[in-house]
Amino acid sequence: MNIPKYIFVIGLLASSALMVFGFNAPTINRSSDKELHQTITKLDSIFFTAYNTCDLETQNELISEDLEFYHDQGGLNTSKAELMAAMETNICGKVTRELVPGSIEVSPIPGFGAVQLGMHKFHNNQEPNAVSKPSRFVTIWKQTGDKWQMTRVISLHNN
Repeated sequence: MNIPKYIFVIGLLASSALMVFGFNAPTINRSSDKELHQTITKLDSIFFTAYNTCDLETQNELISEDLEFYHDQGGLNTSKAELMAAMETNICGKVTRELVPGSIEVSPIPGFGAVQLGMHKFHNNQEPNAVSKPSRFVTIWKQTGDKWQMTRVISLHNN
């Protein structure tokens, strides 16, 4: 059977998450959970404020050089330079993102960073009458010292 590479990777990520968090999960201090949730929520806000205002410098700082961006309509993108160029050409001044309030879930990835799950909507000012439906996303954040960057993103628009 020929399974597309991205479906295999998504399945692998989901299986890994279940094994790490669903089975034999470590006890986590609630206060650190809350702090991690606040950190990731703030990073999400910083990134998408930059996205909505075409602040490419801030976006660039928050995206890892080894980014893997999986999009259910556009496929896999592993080039940060291509992603940044596409955002400048296709997003800046045209598309904004709105987080669905209360939808962010965050779980730690010990020794690496965190996984963020949530719902958001996109508004295209080139199509002002288009109805924006909430869609799911997954972001893997890597922490290196005090620096956080997105390393893997899964964006699902076909709910």
